[in-house]
Amino acid sequence: MPLEEIANMLPEVSALRRSKSLIRIPPAQDVPVTPRVQRIIDSAPMRRLASISQLGMVALVYPGATHSRFEHSLGVYHNAVRLLSRFDEEGFITETEAEAFLLAALLHDAGHWPFCHPIEDMRLSHLGEHETRLSGYLASTSLSELLASDWNCDADQVCRLLDPPQNKTLTDGETFLVSCMSGPLDVDKLDYLQRDSLHAGVPYGQNFDAGRLINSLCRHPETGRLAISEKGRTAAEMMVFARYVMFSEVYWHHAVRSATAMLQRSVFLLQNRIDLESTLRLGDSDWISGLRRAAEGTVAETMVEGLFGAQRHLFKRASEYSVLDADPTIHQSLARRPYWWLVACSEKLATLLSDESGLPIHPEDVLIDAPPVKLEVDINIDVIARDQTRRTLGEVSPVASVLANQQFDNHVKRVRIFVRPELRKPLAQSLNTQDWGRLIQNSIQQIDKEIA
Repeated sequence: MPLEEIANMLPEVSALRRSKSLIRIPPAQDVPVTPRVQRIIDSAPMRRLASISQLGMVALVYPGATHSRFEHSLGVYHNAVRLLSRFDEEGFITETEAEAFLLAALLHDAGHWPFCHPIEDMRLSHLGEHETRLSGYLASTSLSELLASDWNCDADQVCRLLDPPQNKTLTDGETFLVSCMSGPLDVDKLDYLQRDSLHAGVPYGQNFDAGRLINSLCRHPETGRLAISEKGRTAAEMMVFARYVMFSEVYWHHAVRSATAMLQRSVFLLQNRIDLESTLRLGDSDWISGLRRAAEGTVAETMVEGLFGAQRHLFKRASEYSVLDADPTIHQSLARRPYWWLVACSEKLATLLSDESGLPIHPEDVLIDAPPVKLEVDINIDVIARDQTRRTLGEVSPVASVLANQQFDNHVKRVRIFVRPELRKPLAQSLNTQDWGRLIQNSIQQIDKEIA
């Protein structure tokens, strides 16, 4: 069925132009809501997202960044409706696939739990990624009844767009829509960059034209995936740079990463005292209360209370390493190591620091924060010229070329060593930059030798 006809049939697309029901979200954004979408929004899995922070630890540094995953989900859904409304290509998206796309956009975070991303980065053996949990939510909650009564697609079709099966061939429509859900310029990034920037109170993520980008999106004539026409090149450049700066200045701000490292080590230390699986359907408040109870009387208690207690008490940055350093060896040696290995290395480093400085330093007093195993989605995308020639954004844009052609993670994610606040000053008096580098390299070599 032609997508133009689908646009006329889908009530959500029609509501974009004339809706009697709107939900207002920042910044002055009116999200059109149909009765069947309202029923999804009112369901328990969606309401739970209202109690889960979008940015978690970021709020400890940027106090305004307390917006919820529910708000973000509405923004992503709005982008999905806008995207469907502007395409006039025919024949490659069915009505069922279009409905599945709208639901995938609205429900893409339904499997999230509190502080999901940093815990996922630890890759604990008994926890899968949040995308894989959506199918269970759709099957075991009121959402399954709503899909059956209100929609022409099923849970499997929704999940295929969020977590594409590796052993099954996608249809032409699914191939296109998957790239709209997760890719260099997807409906998720179009929302979170601007929304996170707005709530954090910084301008970095708002300086690109999302409307221009959506109007320039097109289907790649060869791959069938999402691409942009040349009229959207400047907007795409600005989005690439906005994403780079948001990671550099907000998501990977040193104090945000200190809090993240404290949370990860706490969960690692307490994983045998709490049933993480049973906490995955909680909101932030209940999850935090459970973590604080589990930490009582343990070596993790100081860290947990420093994050969630009456007074903020974050570990301090003692040393930092970048891929752009004159000698990037330490960054290269620590980036993308398994989390359990980083813990072992930080414990070894604590011992060496204690021996070198003469200070009493315990294993949990030293944290290593490094780029996780999982890489960020590539920021490159094909640009389709008027004569239908295709080149990547990195090829046509001097602004985006470095960011698009080199590994994004290596530039925005630094390796940092954090220590208990009381230790930073005496360690700075005892050790210079060369001492830190030597001790870290010794720790790496010793751990690698022990596990060889």
